[in-house]
Amino acid sequence: FSLNITADCNAVLKALQPIFQEQGMTETVHNWEDHGYLATYIKKNGSFANLRIHPHGLVLVDLQSFNDHTKGREEVNQLLNKVEERMKELFHGNIKRVKRLPAILRGGVIDRYWPTADGRLVEYDIDEVVYDEDSPFQNIKILHSKQFGNILILSGDVNLAESDLAYTQAIMGSGKEDYTGKEVLILGGGDGGILYEIVKLKPKMVTMVASNIDQMVIDGCKKYMRKTCGDVLDNLKGECYQVLIEDCIPVLKRYAKEGRMFDYVINDLTAVPISTSPEEDSTWEFLRLILDLSMKVLKQDGKYFTQ
Repeated sequence: FSLNITADCNAVLKALQPIFQEQGMTETVHNWEDHGYLATYIKKNGSFANLRIHPHGLVLVDLQSFNDHTKGREEVNQLLNKVEERMKELFHGNIKRVKRLPAILRGGVIDRYWPTADGRLVEYDIDEVVYDEDSPFQNIKILHSKQFGNILILSGDVNLAESDLAYTQAIMGSGKEDYTGKEVLILGGGDGGILYEIVKLKPKMVTMVASNIDQMVIDGCKKYMRKTCGDVLDNLKGECYQVLIEDCIPVLKRYAKEGRMFDYVINDLTAVPISTSPEEDSTWEFLRLILDLSMKVLKQDGKYFTQ
């Protein structure tokens, strides 16, 4: 609850106390003078609530329950409804905002919560673990979402879902590029999505350096991510493409030394690349190195795409 006025901490506490006491919860109150109150309420079954009252006008209620069945969720909602009604009675229109967040389920059989690279937490509607294996390099998961289809997750980093064709099209130039007869180098892209889409456009040759250095990613994707990769991962060589399961750093250095040049370089490396040498330990040094080496193998009128 965000209030338009300062909070009378003692009044809020007295107004809400009966709601928790009706639940048979034991109360403990901490008072920090100018810093408000913290009241904890504990039930015999181990469920508990924290009531934090800040004098400047912020009142927080956190509930943790061991009930994961429908009846338990209904009881929690009823308690929260009573708290909200009592607060509205107490402050008579002086509540600026009420925000109720959905419950976070901890310890579930299927983990639905995955952090993004920029530190946000996303809850997916995951209903099945399709594939979960540890390779010598990383943990590989493919989870099924009712909204997004199968999702590839490498060591906790969400890589790609079957519904992410828009991402693949964007990193290829959003349909504005002509790949006919062109030499293309893909860095990463172990899910096969970019390779599958470019092969349709009749390039001269596509070289994909699946720099996860991990055959198990290829094997998992060709079996469980076929809406993304089609059949291009069934064989590591085709009429107009080849897949190298190698570290892209030495491959790029080798190509630069040989004078091998490409019309397009597409950088689809994961957000947390596997490090195989000290020069890659720093994320920024790694990105700088990849960019520098990519420019050395890119034709003068070539194009470089990256996420």
